[in-house]
Amino acid sequence: MGDRVRKVHYFKIDIPDKAGEGATVLGALRDAGVNLLAFTGFPRGRNAQLDLFPEDASALEKAAKKLGYPLSERKTGFLIQGKDRAGAIADIVSRLAAAKISITALAGVAAGEGHFGAILWVKPEDVEKAAKSLGAS
Repeated sequence: MGDRVRKVHYFKIDIPDKAGEGATVLGALRDAGVNLLAFTGFPRGRNAQLDLFPEDASALEKAAKKLGYPLSERKTGFLIQGKDRAGAIADIVSRLAAAKISITALAGVAAGEGHFGAILWVKPEDVEKAAKSLGAS
């Protein structure tokens, strides 16, 4: 079986860059029943940026509104899952390079039990071309 590549929605949220803020947001979303497929967090100026990849975008939007968390507009990225192997990510980025698509960001991880996962961002104008190149569903 090949890699599974899915177009997924994500949202950005800015929070104070101080200990415990991410835990507070993630805990509140958990308590609201929001399941995240992926998540990244990193400092950005005096704040931190969280990118939230929900299983159900509408559920995240509803919970964030109720909790008072201002989300960015809905954006599209890619969730990639597959059997771990040498060069798994190299294969993916090579397909994008062949299609002349620049990657905005990519985070990959060995997921254990012989699997890997990755999240991938491209510019909005390249989403459909990338989806075709990667065979995304």
